[in-house]
Amino acid sequence: MHIPSSMLHGAICPVTAAVSTISLAGAAYAATKISNKPSAARFAAVTALIFAGQMMNFPIQSGTSGHLLGGVLASALLGIPFGVLAVALVLTVQCLVFSDGGLAVLGANILNMAVLGAGAGGFFYQYFLQKEGRTVFQRGIGIGLAAWVSTLLAALACSVELAVSGTVAFTQVSGAMLSTHALIGIGEATITLIALPFFAQEGLIRTRWAVAAPAAAAMVIAAMLSPFASGWPDGLEWVAQKYQFLHESAPAFVSPMPDYAIPVISHQMISVGLAGLAGALITFAFAWVLGKGLHSLSRSVA
Repeated sequence: MHIPSSMLHGAICPVTAAVSTISLAGAAYAATKISNKPSAARFAAVTALIFAGQMMNFPIQSGTSGHLLGGVLASALLGIPFGVLAVALVLTVQCLVFSDGGLAVLGANILNMAVLGAGAGGFFYQYFLQKEGRTVFQRGIGIGLAAWVSTLLAALACSVELAVSGTVAFTQVSGAMLSTHALIGIGEATITLIALPFFAQEGLIRTRWAVAAPAAAAMVIAAMLSPFASGWPDGLEWVAQKYQFLHESAPAFVSPMPDYAIPVISHQMISVGLAGLAGALITFAFAWVLGKGLHSLSRSVA
């Protein structure tokens, strides 16, 4: 659901950038205040896992694919403030390193997938877990529903942005986006339900595995599984093709690994696998630095 720069025009870009900046500042402040902070390494490992998960497009129907947004998963594993920051960092790396989502619309993508997907989705997740007397099955339904709703929230926000920008009428795009992402949301819910108990810190035997498990999974997925991801257009691209507002434009800058490939390597699967591994490592490194900075800031203001 990464919006390219060619799809949004006018005031919607600076407005969404401002809203996202304020939201991320709020998330960073909240991250310094919460008592159960993830370690910098844990934050980096889960953020790298979300990056790798977003590379794995899965087919849904009619030549369309979807991919994990990971908002609810990130917030469930890290807490809402760190979950928002994790997804925002993933989107920034994807934009700057892989030309996935335009720089001018980075604010819109962060608003849709980080602020709404991880933020609002994380609150839905907490709401469903706070209900007392729920069985394991009922909790699972609640978690899956939170992940599904977070996908629809992001799709609805994207539809509003496209309409405000004058790209396509809201009455046209909203129905197509919501129906397509309702199916993608089923995949989002399934992946979240499978991954959450596996990577939840309280479910890991030793503390070090709280870092090693998501970090190892991120590297394996990015390096070895991402070359086998579906090549079909994702939900937004499919809707854009249907309503003819998908227009390619030259990027504002040349990223080092455009389209998740290393240009000097001709073998596609090797190129994608190495680019994915590099992206996971880059994401891990930047998230670790951010995590250390937030911990240091938290101690300084305490």
